[in-house]
Amino acid sequence: MTFETQQKRVHQHVDALLQAQISALGDHAPTLKNAIQYALLMGGKRMRPFLVYAVGEALGIQEADLDAPALALECIHAYSLVHDDLPAMDDDDLRRGHPTCHIQFDEANAILAGDALQTLAFEIISHYPLSVFANQQRIELVKILSRASGYSGMCGGQAIDLDSTNKRISQSQLELLHSKKTGALILAAVEMACTLSTDITDQSKELFRQYAQTIGLAFQVQDDILDVIGDSETLGKPQGSDQEQNKSTYPALLGIEGAQRYLSELHQEALQALLALPYNTQVLRSFTDFVIHRNY
Repeated sequence: MTFETQQKRVHQHVDALLQAQISALGDHAPTLKNAIQYALLMGGKRMRPFLVYAVGEALGIQEADLDAPALALECIHAYSLVHDDLPAMDDDDLRRGHPTCHIQFDEANAILAGDALQTLAFEIISHYPLSVFANQQRIELVKILSRASGYSGMCGGQAIDLDSTNKRISQSQLELLHSKKTGALILAAVEMACTLSTDITDQSKELFRQYAQTIGLAFQVQDDILDVIGDSETLGKPQGSDQEQNKSTYPALLGIEGAQRYLSELHQEALQALLALPYNTQVLRSFTDFVIHRNY
């Protein structure tokens, strides 16, 4: 099976399960329900769910146990994008080639959709059917997701990002920003899959963590590069928006060639972490290449 085929299968599988979650919601607030569906299912790479399934496959975890963390992570990610696009944050009009949630609906319903998606993530982790062993890890899954999505993770990273706009910050500060804003959920995807393994060693857990931290950073570096050299139609959002808003980015700090060299270094670091693992990590190697070479 090619990577593209695997990616498509995961996308279809996750979308079907997410649609089932939305369909199960009551109809007492139809506009909000439509906004939730719009935010969650209007596109996206499903990168975090793919990572959950890829690590789970390497570890021999049954797919049914991986569904809950995969869906929960995508709900958190979707909520973060809805709020990130709001006028109070980045004030973006386009996301994934479509009007952003607050443009398609209105600002109030976009805020509520983000709130509802966040709570839906924890409802899924708390109640989704799991095997006996996985059910025993449910609280740990909640802990990982809470840490990754809150002050210590994604929200804290967004706050640093807002505070860093129109300022020149160091590379170490920029990496702290993105290790939280982008990297925390990517790390959580790997940690949640590892938590569901019955026999993983601490050494292997640490190698998976190193891989996740490196690939999370690489994802952001490539995102920053694409903001400079990509095109709006392929990206699904305005090209050059980071530059226009004077955001702290790797090309701004290192130059475009310096950012590309750094991306290449991160690529090799991620592959080295995978090579050290005593598992079949071919799917993860293909995923790594996708993250590095993607154009959207």
